[in-house]
Amino acid sequence: MVTTTPKKGNLLIAEPTIIGDSSFNRSIILLADHSAEGSIGFILNKPLNYTINDLVPEVEAAFKVYNGGPVEQDNLYFIHKIPSLIPNSIEISLGIYWGGDFNRVAELIAKEIINEKDIKFFLGYSGWDANQLENELRTNSWVVTENVYKNNIIEKDYETFWKEKMLEFGDSYSIWSNAPENPNYN
Repeated sequence: MVTTTPKKGNLLIAEPTIIGDSSFNRSIILLADHSAEGSIGFILNKPLNYTINDLVPEVEAAFKVYNGGPVEQDNLYFIHKIPSLIPNSIEISLGIYWGGDFNRVAELIAKEIINEKDIKFFLGYSGWDANQLENELRTNSWVVTENVYKNNIIEKDYETFWKEKMLEFGDSYSIWSNAPENPNYN
């Protein structure tokens, strides 16, 4: 369901008109926090050419790492759906949690207690100052939708996610579902 007012736990779907913005072109963002002071989210569908082991050598796993957004790209963040196993997690909504004790995460990965269906890692995050996101919504940069996937969003196929949303929106959006990511390739 499309909404107009963003709230914590919603998805931001990049409008097809966001072309040339390498961070947000065809992005789907989970809003981890939204308040009068600003918003924070993580891009769910932009994998990087890194695994968690590339960034944290003591974590011997090949979990993908995603580009969470253009802010603080030298910091590692994670969302997950296992708060009972990861102390100090912060609930986003619908069974999705943000952060927690990274040492415990490393231990759980080593013991193969958690896998990529439970957790998703990001370099950086997407952030907006007070009223910045609302201004971007007024200029039609984003479509706000409810997260109908709940905590299963962690395992959503990133390659087809944006295209699926365009088809769901129908009408003028569906034509964009098969357009090349870079219009110059057309």
